[in-house]
Amino acid sequence: MQTVHPLNVNDRRAAAVPRGVSVAHPISVERAAGARVWDAAGRSYIDFIGGIGVLNAGHAHPKIVAAIADQAARLTHACFQVTTYEPYVAVAEQLNRRAPGPSPKKTLLLSTGAEATENAIKIAREYTRRPGVIAFAHGYHGRTLLALSMTGKNAPYKQHFGPFCSEVHHAPFPYEHHGITTDDALAALDEVFESTIAPDRVAAIIIEPVLGEGGFVPVPPEFFRELRSLTTANGIVLIADEIQTGFGRTGKLFACEHYGVEPDLITVAKSLAGGLPLAAVTGKAEIMDAPAPGGLGGTFAGNPVACAAALATFDIMDDAFLARAREIGARLLVALRSLQGRFDAITDVRGLGAMVAMELSSGAGEIVEAARERGLLLLLAGKRNVVRILVPLVIDDADLDEAIRILEDAAGHVLG
Repeated sequence: MQTVHPLNVNDRRAAAVPRGVSVAHPISVERAAGARVWDAAGRSYIDFIGGIGVLNAGHAHPKIVAAIADQAARLTHACFQVTTYEPYVAVAEQLNRRAPGPSPKKTLLLSTGAEATENAIKIAREYTRRPGVIAFAHGYHGRTLLALSMTGKNAPYKQHFGPFCSEVHHAPFPYEHHGITTDDALAALDEVFESTIAPDRVAAIIIEPVLGEGGFVPVPPEFFRELRSLTTANGIVLIADEIQTGFGRTGKLFACEHYGVEPDLITVAKSLAGGLPLAAVTGKAEIMDAPAPGGLGGTFAGNPVACAAALATFDIMDDAFLARAREIGARLLVALRSLQGRFDAITDVRGLGAMVAMELSSGAGEIVEAARERGLLLLLAGKRNVVRILVPLVIDDADLDEAIRILEDAAGHVLG
């Protein structure tokens, strides 16, 4: 007999789920396809959030759905530390082949982005036999303890959750719109080495090629390249956190490819498996092999159904897919810069590929609400003053045009 609930799902959520799990939009989604979602009342929305960057290949892509169904009928779980199964190995081979740089690679599969960043640090510490980690202000690396310790954004993530892990230090991210140049950031990093931790005590430096939660700020090319030179000279493992930037979001499979930089380790998750929980650390084979047997793993890490979804995702993300991402990004930047020319409250427009955003002095939250009322879902970042766009990269021109029109109308309503 079906249970009858007198309350709608949002009321039930409030009664059943702790308030610490926030929600960006007061709607309940029942189904989705491509770049659209439908709520419980049947209303359609164009999705410019994509599960926070998880759905670069779109909602319910037929190839991914078919791969999930086929694998689920054959094997849903075995635990890779107990017995080998082919989909895990195949995903590792794909990531090893596609990761930037000529060095031989190996891959560890996991379930979440936070697992990926934490395991990257474990690997770096074992390889270097050093304790120190340097991360950057405004960076986001996850919610578990070590990942949260590396996250350079206090509210709302850190709250009163400390004490945090020791030997984790932060340096300024080059954020020119806020007055921090590449030279400033490099000088500040030198100061960390001078006053806080010597380079020969640092195991790893971790950085997002484009800040995600921190406001969609691309790292300046000269800073990233200088960071590569500095880490190489000092035997420090350079970790690129590509969890939000990876899998076509910036118009390349990995954002590092824009910079000509080969990191030592790359962390990925989000769009890796088309909506299923799967993450990875991919890196230079000699570094990845540092931990002894038993030092890496996880019960659900590299689940075979998620691996099957990832293999289908790789098939989708061909050259045409990446070219479409660049085209979408170019069109969005034109639209956002046009809005910037109309409204003084839009203080900056920036991005890389289809990972674009606009920063505002006021009105960001109101624009998100006005857009939702008109059928477009958006999300904030930074200090809740940045409107970011993570549209599924399968969006067609008609929906893209409509979304831009809605965004323009919402901005005009709030700022005009």
